[in-house]
Amino acid sequence: MKMNNLKDLYIEQLRDLYSAESQLVEALPLMAKAATHPELRQAFEKHLEQTKKQREDVGKIVQDLGEKPDGHTCEAMKGLIKEASELLAKKSQVDADVMDAGLIAAAQRVEHYEIAGYGTVCAYAKMLGETEAHNTLHRIAGEEGDTDKTLTELAMSVINMDAMQSAAD
Repeated sequence: MKMNNLKDLYIEQLRDLYSAESQLVEALPLMAKAATHPELRQAFEKHLEQTKKQREDVGKIVQDLGEKPDGHTCEAMKGLIKEASELLAKKSQVDADVMDAGLIAAAQRVEHYEIAGYGTVCAYAKMLGETEAHNTLHRIAGEEGDTDKTLTELAMSVINMDAMQSAAD
């Protein structure tokens, strides 16, 4: 796609986020399955449902702009998921509590990427007068921030302490 103006860039960024969400829909069930703390598993499962809705919402925004949401691969998300997959591949060599701490680290990298991406497209939508899209994208950015906060709270209140105790055992 040729990019001659902000609207073209906006569409390309939205397609990138659509791809990112699509990849995450595939990865989150694997992360949830690998999580041993029930709270972490529940957080991943909740975020999976949010992610499916977010992908649907982004797809609708792109379609409303007269474009197709698919056909683009978010290489950054591909890399972030690859790193998480490398951790999961070591599962038999990693203490369960340490694995959960590592899963949170991987998930927070994803959330931070998404927060940055949604912040960018929110700004573009506002500048382009896409009020409904802006509101939707702003909501999604908030959901990504909430997920990041939930993961931080789990890490700091339980999971990192358990991982630290595992090293002491």
